Amino acid sequence: MSDDHKRARQTIYQGHLDCHAREGDAFLHRIVTGDQSRVYHYKPEGKGQSMQWKHLLSLANKKFKTQASNGKVMLTISWNVKGPILVHFKEKGQTVISARYNDMLVNELKPVIDRNAGDFPQREYCCFTTMPAPIWLRIVDTLHALKFEVLQHPSYSPDLAPSDYHLFGPTKEHLRGQKFADDEVMEVVQSWLKATPKSFSLEGIRKLVDKWAKCVVKQGDYVEK
Repeated sequence: MSDDHKRARQTIYQGHLDCHAREGDAFLHRIVTGDQSRVYHYKPEGKGQSMQWKHLLSLANKKFKTQASNGKVMLTISWNVKGPILVHFKEKGQTVISARYNDMLVNELKPVIDRNAGDFPQREYCCFTTMPAPIWLRIVDTLHALKFEVLQHPSYSPDLAPSDYHLFGPTKEHLRGQKFADDEVMEVVQSWLKATPKSFSLEGIRKLVDKWAKCVVKQGDYVEK
């Protein structure tokens, strides 16, 4: 990350802190954040999951090296302080292109928000993502046309993307060590997301304020977990 990237991060996140200072938590409740990640049909257990209690003289079990399966789906999720708004899975072989993402925004996300307008405090919402920059720049016009207020999210900033630091990790840990067929992994992810309490999503969005502040203090440098 260059000095220019760091300065941009510092400036943008100071602006977000200023908005929060003026509006309080109402600002956070306006945020609809979206992102995407691969979900594998099989992810090996971590070291902690496979540990066993043993006697000091017990023989060590032989373990075969395992790898994630080639089977995977692309999970795209939009959520806010109340939980998931839209959970979308890309079909096998599809790649992320701006036209397909725009179609999802227009024909899926916006209609869901409109049908549940009473759950949203204002007409305009903030929306940001860590989509690749060329794709993100092409869909900004679509977000504006849909009456979203685009909350800036600078490049090289997965550390301050709520889905990255709060959502995807626990989701994948829930799946770890289990094997799924093509459709099963989608069903399990959907079920797990529905079962998470609203406090989980609220906590993830509220963490933004602390992370923005740390980034500003660190003059735009990365914020560790």
